[in-house]
Amino acid sequence: MKDIHSDILEFRGSHYDFGMRQGELLKDSVILDNRRKQWKAKRPRFEINVQETEEAYREFAPRIWDELLGLQESLGLPMEEVIRDFGGYRIDAMPSGCSIVTGKDFMVRNYDFHPQTYEGRFSLFHPTDGGYAIIGPTSRILGRMDGMNEKGLAMGYNFTHRKKPGEGFVCYLIGRIILETCATVNEAVELLTKIPHRGSFSYIVTDTSGETRIIEASPRAVDVRIGNVCTNHFEIQQHENRNYLKDSFDRLIAVQTQEQQTKDVMSAFRLFNDTDKGVFSTLYKSWAGTIHTSAYLPKEKKVWFALGGNQQPFVFDFNSWLQGEDLAIQSIHGEVDTDIGFAHVDKQFV
Repeated sequence: MKDIHSDILEFRGSHYDFGMRQGELLKDSVILDNRRKQWKAKRPRFEINVQETEEAYREFAPRIWDELLGLQESLGLPMEEVIRDFGGYRIDAMPSGCSIVTGKDFMVRNYDFHPQTYEGRFSLFHPTDGGYAIIGPTSRILGRMDGMNEKGLAMGYNFTHRKKPGEGFVCYLIGRIILETCATVNEAVELLTKIPHRGSFSYIVTDTSGETRIIEASPRAVDVRIGNVCTNHFEIQQHENRNYLKDSFDRLIAVQTQEQQTKDVMSAFRLFNDTDKGVFSTLYKSWAGTIHTSAYLPKEKKVWFALGGNQQPFVFDFNSWLQGEDLAIQSIHGEVDTDIGFAHVDKQFV
């Protein structure tokens, strides 16, 4: 078992200043060192075009571009390098797992991925220059793996495949843009039909109405369906699926056959976080092991979060934080059953 943690970052202010603050925290960090080593080990399969990237941001997320500028200023790095490591546009997303279930007043999500990609940051950001306040774990600093905003819109995404990529945003930046710019499920659906997609992912959104939509998005099409369980395959765009889907279907069936355990948030959280229920995954070497379990309660504006399996969640009262009450803790701790290093803890050698 490996002891791990996520640092909590609270910030109220402009996007540019938020970028500056994150850059200060990244300087001389293990995360930044590991990102540089990653590109020494492999060449990017994409080109960095600063003007094209800025134009895409200015259309869909101009304030997040300001955050990127603050990050670049703080780190003192070339913009091409900052975009490569944190920009989330035309970047290649790696394969992953993930499972999501929603109820009338909650979303529960397992984030399944490779430990070396996990940066151990949980962010609460209340912008003063526009955009909704959001809470959730970060991905590549600017992005969000899952999360909820001040309007009660909750979001998570699940990997489908990365073949035939398009020229667009990757999943974690799209997730961030959803949370920062959309107040309802319908607004999220509208955004996802317009924004360009780099890879093929399902985006699952729910809000205070209790409605859930699963949006199957690829570079070639976007389809919307009603449902409350999603793993790692499309049901409408089946031609986009990978050939091997056994693990995805196994987790889907595990949730569907234990439907009584999804009637309330605590039961659903235990179904996903307990390691003996068939949803929690230990496939860390295959880029599909469960690292965190999160639960979002839109009506209560509360978030549950746990690292590793068989854990009791830490509960964030997002509504109180929005009213100006700071958190009493600075980090969350847990255990993960792997000997693989984590991006924010262990130096990776290539």
